[in-house]
Amino acid sequence: MSVEISGIGIVFLKEGRHMYLVVSYDIHDDKRRNRVHKLLKNFGERIQFSVFECDLTKEELLRMQHALNRIIKEEDQDSVRFYHLCDSCQRKIDRIGGIIPREDGPVVV
Repeated sequence: MSVEISGIGIVFLKEGRHMYLVVSYDIHDDKRRNRVHKLLKNFGERIQFSVFECDLTKEELLRMQHALNRIIKEEDQDSVRFYHLCDSCQRKIDRIGGIIPREDGPVVV
């Protein structure tokens, strides 16, 4: 799957394609952190305290990024990171402990 990342941090894919990504966040305010957590639960599965794995279409990613932009405050040094994993990289994920990957649907580590 080819992914192009623009200079403003938005990912562009062909219509209807899915991408697998890891989303991590560091939010300083408890209220904003809870809002980010609740939002990300709608798009993926929490695998650690501030880390989610998501299998999204382009449209879902854009909706998620737009909603996150409305919550975070960069002036307070809030940050959200998106790590895009290609199909080959997904099969190379190793884990020790934590959530066991599901057999049905996308692989969640």
